[in-house]
Formats: sequence, C-alpha cells, structure tokens
Amino acid sequence: MLSTNDLIRTATQVRRDILRMTNGARSGHPGGSLGCADFLTALYFNILEHDPTDFTMDGKDQDIFFLSNGHISPVWYSVLARSGYFPVSELSTFRKLNSRLQGHPTTQEHLPGIRMSSGSLGQGLSVAIGAALTKKLNGDHKLIYSLHGDGEIQEGQIWEAAMFAAAHKVDNLIATIDHNNQQIDGSVDKIIPLGDIRAKWSSFGWDVLEMNGNDMNDILATMKIAKQHTGNEKPVMMIMKTEMGMGVDFMMGTNHWHGVAPNDEQLARALSQLEETLGDY
Repeated sequence: MLSTNDLIRTATQVRRDILRMTNGARSGHPGGSLGCADFLTALYFNILEHDPTDFTMDGKDQDIFFLSNGHISPVWYSVLARSGYFPVSELSTFRKLNSRLQGHPTTQEHLPGIRMSSGSLGQGLSVAIGAALTKKLNGDHKLIYSLHGDGEIQEGQIWEAAMFAAAHKVDNLIATIDHNNQQIDGSVDKIIPLGDIRAKWSSFGWDVLEMNGNDMNDILATMKIAKQHTGNEKPVMMIMKTEMGMGVDFMMGTNHWHGVAPNDEQLARALSQLEETLGDY
C-alpha cells in the first residue's frame, strides 16, 4: 500500500500518461480519464486485494474490477501498467494497429487485467453482478468493484441491473458512478437530467454513499466505509463527484475534452502543469 502522498504522485504520473497516450494516438478520451485518475490509482494501489503477477480470468480469491464506461481506457491502462499487470512501455502502443491497448478494452487481446470488453455503455453493471453472484456460489469472499459514467446511467439496462442486484441481495458489490455531469454531447443536465441520483439508487434498494473523487483522502476514507457496508444484504453504490479534465486548467469543467485528443502544443501546455513523478514511458 502507498502513502497518501505517493498515491497523489502516482495519480499525477497517470495523468501524464493519459495525455501522452491520447496525443500519440491522435484520438481517445482524455477528459473523463483525467477526472478518474485519483480514484483508479487509489483503487489499484491501496483498495483492491489483487495480485498483478497472478492474473486469471476468473479472479478466484482476488477482488475484481470492471470498467463499464470503457471509453476512459487510457486511465485504466496506465494504472494497470503502473501497478504491474504489463510493461509501462506498452502504453506507447495505445490505439495502434495490432496493439493490445485498443480504444475500448477487449478480452480478445488477452491483456492482463481485462475481464470484459466494454464500450457499449450500460452493460458493465450486469457483468459485475454476475461476477459477484459467481463469487458467492463459489464461497469466494472477495469483492467486485465497478465504475460507470453518469451519462451511462441514462441506459435502461442499468436500472434493470439495479433492481436485480437489490432483489437478489448482491452485497459483495461496490459500484461507483463518475458524476462529472458531462457527456459527449454536452452537460448531463442538458441531455437527460438525472435528478436526485442518491434518492434514485436508495429507492432501488441500494446502500448509497458519496465522495469527492478528486480528493485522495476522501476516496480512501469513503471506500473504507463502503467496504464495511458489504455483507449487509444490499449492494453498495458510490456516487463520486469529479471534474472532467482534472489537473489541466484548460480541460476542466467542459465536455469538449470528452473525446478529443490534445495536439502537440496543447500536450506541452498540459504537461507543464503536471510534474513527472515516476518517469514517462
């Protein structure tokens, strides 16, 4: 486990990776990736009980994470590499022909750390529930974690899964919503307002918590509480407030950078705001 300061330093390097990967590919989704860098860094370096050197698809006796909003693959690839699932140097192949690091994660590439193909939004919660039930059937007491976008929960399948998980007491699942209020076509409030998200999930029978996803101390403290809420016959939903483009002043607070890669000039400007802490790939 890393100290809070080391987690912050690692998240800063992850942000540099995200920017360089999307610039190198001239495509990708930097905005949401930057916003979730703190959370995924905390998850993989301090929260998950996992072994990067012993990756298996069934994840027996290990915690499992599913990324449902697969378009933010840059942040996930960076954290997977930095935590030891595959060489950091492989990040340079992002979105290139024959690369294992496709724009949306795929299982056919056999990339360690990836257990489902994601990109078609709305499906990840169903997969996570299935994995959680499998662990229960197998007597495996480790947990399932998943991450979803707030725009993604406009998908109907999410709410079918929400009802199912509560009805079947899937209490070994901690799901998180990245609530940055931005999606590709504008603000979430402009496209389909979500209303009181906490009240919605509570009414569906979930145990609901909230946290600041760009505050490392709050992430660690609240996720510890979330883990304590498991095993109580309710699935757990974490509503995580983040800022799209976090860490780069001209990318923050706008949907513009949802799916636009920085050019060379923008990359240099962005990297000047983020200290190189672990060494670039």
